[in-house]
Amino acid sequence: MEKLHHLNIIIHIIAGIIALIAGLLAVIVNKKNKRHVQFGKYFWWMIIFVIATGLISIFVFKRNNFLLVITLLSGYNCYSGIRVMRLAGKKPGSVDYIIPVIVMASAIYYLYYINTVGLYWSPVIIYSTIGALFLVTTYDLFKLIIPAEVLKKTVLYEHAYKMISALSAIASAFIGTIFPQYKPYSQFLPSVIGFSCIILTFIILSNKRSSLKKDYTLKQAN
Repeated sequence: MEKLHHLNIIIHIIAGIIALIAGLLAVIVNKKNKRHVQFGKYFWWMIIFVIATGLISIFVFKRNNFLLVITLLSGYNCYSGIRVMRLAGKKPGSVDYIIPVIVMASAIYYLYYINTVGLYWSPVIIYSTIGALFLVTTYDLFKLIIPAEVLKKTVLYEHAYKMISALSAIASAFIGTIFPQYKPYSQFLPSVIGFSCIILTFIILSNKRSSLKKDYTLKQAN
């Protein structure tokens, strides 16, 4: 059993490293380049491996329960970030409301569980992670009443936020595990960097949108 656990850890680490590399490359390359989509797909598939091995570690080998909340955040953000591009501003289907409810219920159970057995990880990290998870799932549920025109305008912003958030969550888990002596800083610094990247991306997207509007206005005037 211990050998299987070690094999699961190795697969988890390798998948996590590849996910980090693929995610970083997807962020760096030009978004109009086909490689952006390819790296995004690699990131998604490695996230699946990370989630699977993380859940096996928790429920089969009873190790590192904190992985559950990181798995929920990174996995859901990655799924939802890809899903929003496929919907391209269209109203979500029933599955897009069912999944966030399941994820939220899982997070609530996790809070109950850690309060029952005792809190071993930094409360700041756990509650901020769950807070971020509830923020994105609540937004997705509110899409039921958000006009389609608004959803279309926010597609790129939402995609950027969710994918970068998924990447920073994986980075937090990875760096926090590799450098446990620097906790909680090794856990939340990747999230701080990720949030900074999200703000920068939003500014770039906003500037591009403003530039396109000006060009369109000038063409209409001419």
